[in-house]
Amino acid sequence: MIARFRLSVVLQVSMAIIVFLLPIAMPPLSAQILLGINALVGFDNQTNNFESQERFDQDRQVFERIFRIEDGLGPVYNATSCVDCHQNPVSGAGSQVTVVRSGLVINGTFSDLPGGSVIHDRAINAEAQEHLMGGNVRTQRTSLSTLGSGFVEAIGDDTFLDIQRRQPASMRGTIVRVPILEANDALGIGRFGWKSQHATLDSFSADALLNEMGITNVFLPTENTSFGNSVAKFDRVPDPEDDGSVVRALARFMRSTKAPPRDEALAATPQGAAGSALFDRIGCPICHVRDMQTVPPGTLLNGFVVTPALGDRVIHPYGDFMLHDIGTGDGIVQNGDQATANKMRTAPLWGLRTRSRLMHDGASLTILEAILRHRGEASEVTERFLALSEFDQWCLLIYLLCL
Repeated sequence: MIARFRLSVVLQVSMAIIVFLLPIAMPPLSAQILLGINALVGFDNQTNNFESQERFDQDRQVFERIFRIEDGLGPVYNATSCVDCHQNPVSGAGSQVTVVRSGLVINGTFSDLPGGSVIHDRAINAEAQEHLMGGNVRTQRTSLSTLGSGFVEAIGDDTFLDIQRRQPASMRGTIVRVPILEANDALGIGRFGWKSQHATLDSFSADALLNEMGITNVFLPTENTSFGNSVAKFDRVPDPEDDGSVVRALARFMRSTKAPPRDEALAATPQGAAGSALFDRIGCPICHVRDMQTVPPGTLLNGFVVTPALGDRVIHPYGDFMLHDIGTGDGIVQNGDQATANKMRTAPLWGLRTRSRLMHDGASLTILEAILRHRGEASEVTERFLALSEFDQWCLLIYLLCL
């Protein structure tokens, strides 16, 4: 009993000393004064008030809907519903499920294989089954969480540009401007997907419908092939298989989700407090930006009018939604130039504690392993982490486990 009490006292005193001795934290990367209201958070399948709970539940049913062949599923596909890949711990979150992508690089130039970079795992007919043939670039990507995406969609261009401007030249993120499918391919700053390949949730939903479930829609009305070969003889439903109602329901659902919450009890421990200070000290927030604020309600952003539920909200994504080369790039080019091949979007760390497989490929099974994979633009931060004492490293890992 006495020994436990002494250990507790020693830990608390040690944490206090660590926090006291830390140098002043790095200045915030955004000059914007965050005066908005904190975004609603929770793993509870409840609306953030973008739409009513009744409408949210209806749209969640679309997100969880199992598509069948008679609905237009396939002929080549990866999943039968959105929730197949986005459900841990609630609908809309991420999972360990991976998607295979491949391509061909010749003389430093990437090109898609016949039929695109997605190699579909499933088909409604054995004759349509897709098989990888050729390709010297191959990767797997885990399914990202979509929780809080409505707030991310409502981040203004100036915020991204300001964050980028304040990043050191050696760690400066790449902003990609990508076509907005529902706005006649007008360009917007990408923020969704491992390559920031989409700027809006309508575009993101249309892409997922087609490329993951094989459901053609008003924005992407052409059926996928099986490694370049037509699958028309297996396709029983006229295209487009969705008139836009499913795409828009999926986008509404994601706009209405709450942001991932922290484990506040763990964050409030001496270890958590010390780890938070260390997170700042070694430079993690340069890319894993703690705080952002959405644009004011009524703002027209990428063709979407931001509502009061989403406007002037402060979020804590721990990401910058830009592309960086940290030595783990997958070699795939999407909605960007060739220079983006080995760059990946900074993984937002909100919801980190719900993931068992980390990094874009899911190959890191612990947070420590993921940290140690950070090279390239992140080398200096990794070196600072390695220079910490084991005790300090442990405190930082404890803090990350609260996100």
